[in-house]
Amino acid sequence: MIAPQKLDQVLARFADIEQALNAGGGQDSFARLSKEYAELTPVVAAIRQLRRADDEISGLRDILNDKTADPDMRSLAQAELDTALANRPALERHLQIMLLPADEADAKNAILEVRAGTGGDEAALFAADLFRMYQRYADARGWTFEIMHVSESDLGGIKDAAASISGRGVFARLKFESGVHRVQRIPVTEASGRIHTSAATVAVLPEAEDVDIKIEDKDLRIDVFRSSGPGGQSVNTTDSAVRITHLPTGIVVSQQDEKSQHKNRAKAMKILRARLYERERQMRDEARAETRRSQIGSGDRSERVRTYNFPQNRVTDHRINLTLHKLDRLINAEGLDEMIDGLVANDQAERLARLGDG
Repeated sequence: MIAPQKLDQVLARFADIEQALNAGGGQDSFARLSKEYAELTPVVAAIRQLRRADDEISGLRDILNDKTADPDMRSLAQAELDTALANRPALERHLQIMLLPADEADAKNAILEVRAGTGGDEAALFAADLFRMYQRYADARGWTFEIMHVSESDLGGIKDAAASISGRGVFARLKFESGVHRVQRIPVTEASGRIHTSAATVAVLPEAEDVDIKIEDKDLRIDVFRSSGPGGQSVNTTDSAVRITHLPTGIVVSQQDEKSQHKNRAKAMKILRARLYERERQMRDEARAETRRSQIGSGDRSERVRTYNFPQNRVTDHRINLTLHKLDRLINAEGLDEMIDGLVANDQAERLARLGDG
């Protein structure tokens, strides 16, 4: 049950913002208030809908309690009351979800990193499949998918790759993809037709801005070297590749895809900033004594999160025990929303449960 005082506070804040916007003011405050107003508008609509439902329920009960009311009227009121009472829990749950504290990173863009895990060439081919899946998913949602780095294997797979994804709700949707993704299929290199198991790791990091993470020049060691392609052949005759080491944490980022040292450095700093931001989020979550290992806050990639079984056209997400028999569609990003929707709903349910326990 949502406390009425909490709903009154939201409505009062909404009214204050509305009044402030009508009064005008500085550009910065106007932009900030406009953003908050837009965020609160659907919440206020849900509050008003719930309160209209409560008023209707109260009115129908008054009719039923009126002994002088017409019997037909009382019968109709009872039917309407049954319907209203049946619908009310869904309205309240919808509002509870809207009132959940937002992950501050949900509105951010994301850095996607995919790496081949155990399984040799087959793992690299699977990593390439995953990377293309997320690229197609980004295209389908109208997001911008900028490839930052790709290290290819000899057979056309991916040893590791990174991309910057920008658009509305990017991190909120993709944050659940972090983890170990396991594949079961017959490799193209397997002559006997046996099913092999291999894996790739996915990391989705909120893209940090300068205001999120302050990096001191004294904390960086920057090395430049000559770029090289698959097999070690030189692809650039100048020292344009960049390796940045963040000395306090030991985090190392290398970038060599661009011919310009300046562009490589900018991309490397973008990835470093995202990793440092995610590291701070992890430390904060641990400090709050989170009892649940969560892909939202921890980015923990030690556990297998999903299995892709190609012979059975089946994909299973082990965190929510959801199995879909449409792997062919999911790997083309057509069915990925259904999987992510399940993860979002599960996360909301767990957060509501924790609020109830508190």
